[in-house]
Amino acid sequence: MATVIQLLVYGLQLGSVYALLALGYTMVYGIVGMINFAHGDFLMLGALGTVFLAQAFSFMMVNGTYPLGTVLLTILIAMLCLGFLGVLVEAVAYKPLRNRPRMTALITAVGISMFLQNFPRALPFVGPNPRPFPKLFTVVQYNIGGVAITSTQIIMIALSLILMVVLYVFVNKTRLGSKMRAVSMDKEAAALVGININFIISLTFFIGAAFAAASGIFYASIYPQVEVYMGTWLGTKSFIAAVLGGIGDIRGAMLGGIIMGVTEIYATSINSDLGYAIGFIILIVILLVKPAGIMGKFTIEKV
Repeated sequence: MATVIQLLVYGLQLGSVYALLALGYTMVYGIVGMINFAHGDFLMLGALGTVFLAQAFSFMMVNGTYPLGTVLLTILIAMLCLGFLGVLVEAVAYKPLRNRPRMTALITAVGISMFLQNFPRALPFVGPNPRPFPKLFTVVQYNIGGVAITSTQIIMIALSLILMVVLYVFVNKTRLGSKMRAVSMDKEAAALVGININFIISLTFFIGAAFAAASGIFYASIYPQVEVYMGTWLGTKSFIAAVLGGIGDIRGAMLGGIIMGVTEIYATSINSDLGYAIGFIILIVILLVKPAGIMGKFTIEKV
């Protein structure tokens, strides 16, 4: 029983990373109607940027680790920087194609993804080699009934839940959130009632990229290595999580991410290859059984 609960802890830890990243996929799809395949690379850039931020704040280290306030400040700066980068990418690459066929935006997203992966490799202070991720949190291990859980896991899962709850409340209980929901339902009608569509779309990319940065930091805190292609596989699995939960639905992205993480960890405990493949098995099953996802609904598109 302790082993089952131990794996559940690992699953929640990985699932919170998937859920934060899946939120970006589902928000952009819900507002703009496109799949941003470059979204996973924001995760990599968030983790990579944090490496340099941690070096800049190294003078604040105490006994080899950072005070909690410094860690939170580092995460906040990384999220803000990636948020603005997301806005910039949307303005430069996607906004000019907003009225073009969706395939055009899809191909552009793939191109942006390749650029974001390979541009850092060309920078002399980054390079192609993986980098160790700094130890941000003071690691304390607790043992509860034979189940080991570290302070890093607790902080990471707690911060992920806080971010998800804040986003859910923002979208469902605030004026800006209601505008986002209006734009996701009907852009033309929203524009007619005075909603600034461009601002809402920029805000969506900002939030999505900021959450991707947080997921990158949390992932690298557990698996302390950063390399430029890490956003590819993590992005793919988070995209599957968004589809599983119902892409376009925020609650679905959270649920899908947690299910993906927990399922993957349990499958890996049986066989490592099965752990890698389980996401794709889930994708095939969900497309056959419930293509709209667990919490998604079918919509009829006008042609």
